[in-house]
Amino acid sequence: MGKGVHVTELPGVGKRYDIDLGRPDQRISVVIRSGGVRDLYVFASASADPTAVIELSEEQARKVAAVLSATFFED
Repeated sequence: MGKGVHVTELPGVGKRYDIDLGRPDQRISVVIRSGGVRDLYVFASASADPTAVIELSEEQARKVAAVLSATFFED
């Protein structure tokens, strides 16, 4: 994929995208399950355990993506 994004196939589950944020103590992983649900894992330390896990529907994920990509506009 793109530089700093690593994709791993998760058989029977979907795909995991590990996003390198340029710091060893911070990273994000997104698991896109076969049914469309997304799991967002936030790692705020070098630990293998995430600091937070958020489950997002496809619609919720699109809203977050729109805000992060600065394409969100209020009516």
